[in-house]
Amino acid sequence: MIYKFKSQATGDLIMLGPHGDRVLRLIGREPAPKGIIEVGAMDAAIDALEQAAVEDDEARREASAGDAGEAARVARQVSLRSRVWPMIQMLRRAREADEPIVWGV
Repeated sequence: MIYKFKSQATGDLIMLGPHGDRVLRLIGREPAPKGIIEVGAMDAAIDALEQAAVEDDEARREASAGDAGEAARVARQVSLRSRVWPMIQMLRRAREADEPIVWGV
């Protein structure tokens, strides 16, 4: 499945299924073909994504501190921070404009 997140405040954000599922779980939502993130839930969603990015950064640093092979493997992977950054920006802009974010509609 591909997620296409939309808001009147921003351009569309497209994510592949596994990455969209993970983002939704991180903000406390069950993955679903359709949904909405209301403005009132955006602060908590931003905080959850930022915290998850910090935790992933720490885990990547610890993994890289081991052997060289593991460090190279970690370096090739796209970080969670890179994956969630567009959603964090979308959430911030939508919150400022008082517009929800929807997908699957």
